[in-house]
Amino acid sequence: MRLPHISDPEELDIALVGIPFDGGTTYRPGARFGPRQVRDQSVLIRPWNPVLQINPFAKYRIADFGDFPVNPLSIEDTFRRVEEHMEPLIGASTRCAAVGGDHSLSLPLLRATATKYGPVAVIQFDAHNDLWDEYFGSKLSHGTPFRRAIEEGLIRERSFLQVGLRGQVYGEDDFDFARKHKVSMITAEEFHAGGIKVFQEELRAFRGKPVYVTLDIDCVDPAYAPGTGTPQVGGFTSAQMLGLLRALRGLKIVGCDLVEVSPPYDNGGITSLLAANLLYELLCVF
Repeated sequence: MRLPHISDPEELDIALVGIPFDGGTTYRPGARFGPRQVRDQSVLIRPWNPVLQINPFAKYRIADFGDFPVNPLSIEDTFRRVEEHMEPLIGASTRCAAVGGDHSLSLPLLRATATKYGPVAVIQFDAHNDLWDEYFGSKLSHGTPFRRAIEEGLIRERSFLQVGLRGQVYGEDDFDFARKHKVSMITAEEFHAGGIKVFQEELRAFRGKPVYVTLDIDCVDPAYAPGTGTPQVGGFTSAQMLGLLRALRGLKIVGCDLVEVSPPYDNGGITSLLAANLLYELLCVF
């Protein structure tokens, strides 16, 4: 977004952070290159949003904080590093907008966020619920972060909304954990039938709460975002995604992440371009 690189949290209201890690990926790797490509595509972003009537760069002190260091051979060490490098941001009350990387990164980001706000409300845009217990015997992957977050008490009870779920699952019991823990869900089919009002009604329960927003780019249909590790047909259009994010205006957003952009599977950079625009829209509703 042609923003300066500033590494002092005290100078910032919002820090844009890259986390180039995809060691939690179970199928197609490549999301480690997401932050670099989103940066490249973001040079097309202009500051004024005529729909929301805001210039986020005039309202907030925003800069590119750079990339957090990761360990490509260790998910545990990478999580430790993310939490460690979030500490000065949290200490300065600087909100973080992170770009991954795979969706496993939401777990250390939520851990760090909870040190300041306690359990937070979460709005997750995703084709998958990422509430599985394990993959290949591992409790940490891009399919498990929110199960771990619930188990660790990082998410407020009855304050977790998943939007855009669709496609095949492993069995009829795949949603049992979500139901047990009162996770609200809007499937892609429900959204396509009921429109934005279905989402707006759910948002009423999030007013006044500290909200963390996590956006897996595969919530968007692969026709608009092919560059991702686990594409699933039947998703949102890019225009629908803009509307969903703009509907967040007025919430108390304390942090966000945008993950699973995998440039090796992209076509002409359209997924990274969309991601850069969605990141901008998130800044507009902070």
